[in-house]
Amino acid sequence: MICSFSALRNKEVVNVRTGEKIGYADDIELDTDDGRVISIVLYGRSRAMGLMGRDDDVIIRCSDIRLIGEDTILVDIGDKAKSSKEPQYKIDNLVKTSR
Repeated sequence: MICSFSALRNKEVVNVRTGEKIGYADDIELDTDDGRVISIVLYGRSRAMGLMGRDDDVIIRCSDIRLIGEDTILVDIGDKAKSSKEPQYKIDNLVKTSR
């Protein structure tokens, strides 16, 4: 099956382990040396219409893709999507007190 990137963007990504709808493919990562697709990127959802930033992006490696169908992309990523949404810093690390 040959699939263009514009057709790929219209397909919903679903995790087969949890049945969760993750989103739609927004971007791809290419290896320009080998000419192959490395992963599919789903941008994080914007919070408060973009004023509060966005959630972290979800990166799905091609080895995790199980099936690309007419309407959906089935992936097997377990709980990786949930763990990538956790913040990578703590608020108390950003605030320094002077003594």
